Amino acid sequence: PAAAGFEVATSAGDLAAGSVVLAVGGYHRPAVPRLASAIDPDVLQVHSAQYRRPADLPAGDVLVVGSGQSGAQIAEDLHRAGRRVHLAVGNAPRCARTHRGRDVVAWLEDMGHYDVPIDRHPEGLAARHEANHYVTGRDGGHDIDLRAFALEGMVLHGRLTGVERGALRFAGDLAANLDAADATYDRINASIDAWIERTGADAPPPAPPYEPVWRPARSGPSSLPVADVGAIVWCTGFRTDWSWVEVPAFDGAGYPVHHRGVTTVPGLYVVGLPWLHTWGSGRFAGVARDAEHLAAHIAARAPLARAA
Repeated sequence: PAAAGFEVATSAGDLAAGSVVLAVGGYHRPAVPRLASAIDPDVLQVHSAQYRRPADLPAGDVLVVGSGQSGAQIAEDLHRAGRRVHLAVGNAPRCARTHRGRDVVAWLEDMGHYDVPIDRHPEGLAARHEANHYVTGRDGGHDIDLRAFALEGMVLHGRLTGVERGALRFAGDLAANLDAADATYDRINASIDAWIERTGADAPPPAPPYEPVWRPARSGPSSLPVADVGAIVWCTGFRTDWSWVEVPAFDGAGYPVHHRGVTTVPGLYVVGLPWLHTWGSGRFAGVARDAEHLAAHIAARAPLARAA
């Protein structure tokens, strides 16, 4: 903070600014659980941010931890390359790539789904930390069905919970996690069906609800010897890091305190964060509306800044 706004240090020199907009997204540092340090150092460990191709990983089985978009897509990439994949499945939901002749995102856009503000979301501000639905644009785009991968030889586990006596331990929640993801898949499709019925939109007939093609043979916790794994890919998301912003505008977890991008510090703003205002806020399709909102605030404040 400075007398007339802010001091900004950059690689091109120092600047003075009456207003500052932090437009750096929310995925700053790869998040890897602490239990990674308990795994044999001979096992290669990479984060999804470092993953490029199956050939970069050593021979042997690969454990992918996390079933959000990165985890599901990387597991598929390795699986299609002929690698034996173990996938630790979490609570990420899934959705169809297309439904009734169109991309699901196109339907949701028409339905106004990306315009719903976070204060009307059932989970409130907690929605900002939810995993995204897993789906892919690979080969033109298609659904990701982890059950189908299991039929083809991918080994599915529940959430990774720890490392004990040379073995990776998994929770017994695989069936519940798969069922929950499928329920979301069906719920989204049903909401599109209802909207088509209500509006009379032109679309092919609806498909029946998803029918599971595979179910776990047993329930309960499972384990995998660390010695059976050649590499681990951590698809466990990212953490925000605002430590370089030396302004008191953050909560106890280090996340900016704001309402629709306007922080608690006059003249400091954020844009481009997931659920900044709506689900569309973290996407190119929705950032313009948020930028216009902040521009109006900045313009309104400009005479006050000049007066100071």
